[in-house]
Amino acid sequence: MHRIEKSIVIRAPPEKVWEMLAWDRHPEWNKGVKSAEYTSEVRTPEDKFRVGASAHVTGPEEFDVEIMGSLENEKIAGRYLGIGGARNVTGTYTLKSTEAGTEMTLVAEYEVTNLILKMIDKLYNYIKGEKDLEKSLEKLKSILEKQMGDDVLCHWKRIRRLFARCLKLSIRRI
Repeated sequence: MHRIEKSIVIRAPPEKVWEMLAWDRHPEWNKGVKSAEYTSEVRTPEDKFRVGASAHVTGPEEFDVEIMGSLENEKIAGRYLGIGGARNVTGTYTLKSTEAGTEMTLVAEYEVTNLILKMIDKLYNYIKGEKDLEKSLEKLKSILEKQMGDDVLCHWKRIRRLFARCLKLSIRRI
């Protein structure tokens, strides 16, 4: 069994990171996902994360994913089907609240049965696969932290306008 594990700290609350883990949000940040469409019924945003939810994903490869476990804002695990040359492919995202925001860890595990493919897999993951994963996680971090900065800036502007109105009212009363 091969295992890849990557962690990143994102200055955003787990709830915001969680939203980006929905499969239809992966194309925004995940280098290996061009599009994702839910194949299970989705009536509410929560349905995207429920056990049994499934999606068809396209990128360099096409595959299906099914949610095997889900604990809101903490952990989501999926089984990936149809990835060429690999079987028993799973991926788990774990979110941990920290003082700095959220520590997100991704663990991917898979089996490669063919000896030649095993050798190619090790080389590929060493050179390209893990670097692409790191770039994807950095892009996710960038998107979320910019979003959080925009939210803070927006709130700051509202506070400033409110303060200016209060100041004008106070001056009028004098």
